[in-house]
Amino acid sequence: MENYNQTSTDFILLGLFPSSRIGLFLFILIVLIFLMALFGNLSMILLIFLDTHLHTPMYFLLSQLSLMDLTYISTIVPKMAYNFLYGKTSISFIGCGIQSFFFLTIAGAEGLLLASMAYDRYVAICFPLHYPIQITRRVCVLLIIGSWIMGSINSCAHTTYALHIPYCRSRAINHFFCDVPAMLTLACMDTWVYEYTVFVSTTVFLLLPFIGIALSYGRVLHAVYRMNSAEGKKKAYSTCSTHLTVVTFYYAPFVYTYLRPRSLRSPTEDKVLAVFYTILTPVFNPIIYSLRNKEVMGASRRVIQRICFVKM
Repeated sequence: MENYNQTSTDFILLGLFPSSRIGLFLFILIVLIFLMALFGNLSMILLIFLDTHLHTPMYFLLSQLSLMDLTYISTIVPKMAYNFLYGKTSISFIGCGIQSFFFLTIAGAEGLLLASMAYDRYVAICFPLHYPIQITRRVCVLLIIGSWIMGSINSCAHTTYALHIPYCRSRAINHFFCDVPAMLTLACMDTWVYEYTVFVSTTVFLLLPFIGIALSYGRVLHAVYRMNSAEGKKKAYSTCSTHLTVVTFYYAPFVYTYLRPRSLRSPTEDKVLAVFYTILTPVFNPIIYSLRNKEVMGASRRVIQRICFVKM
């Protein structure tokens, strides 16, 4: 481990990997997952861009989800891998602020985007005749921009607070990235007011959207049950189950982590849960949406055939 000067303003990330063969195995595994996430999300973005059959509001929103996941995992894993490879643990004060800002921005924006995707499916299935009027490209763009802006404002507030509070001599963050609640355990002041704002932010960006998604899918499932077409039911169930799987993987560990009081949290448990929403979710999303979606699989075949035809 590198030498650390106690007078430095840098933070220390205690990391995820133990100094053993198990740590090396976990490192290799996470790097492979990172590469899979890059390939999967880039492929999804390119596929939606290249295939005209996927130029619909639902897939436009899905391409933004892939972009967010790509940014999400790229904010965390490269620094973690660099520290492990070079035996470093430090991250600069500014670097920690930048990492925290991007993490919180994507976390909030993705939570709102998933709610937008659920609204898209709700209108498409429950009000199919109104869908072309209510869900236009302009509406999708506004939903996406709104998600990014609200996520950025929330992130800016939390990051600014975290960078302006006094820290004690120990700057060792018991996490693998600059997670603001983990940073606050090092503060030399009472942070109960900030912990309340974390509760409010989690409620607004995660819990309320999740409740909205659950209620909308209750209506969707009722509408699907009343459908006469067996093929329509099958397609609707496939689309909804895919989105619900993604939503559960993302919201559940996030809400469980940030809505608990500090007294009930443990650093080890927080790190394990963080792996789900920072590393596993970005690789699961493109897999779930491709393997369980006939339209995406069909688009993949068409694009591959087009590429092979051009080469010939």
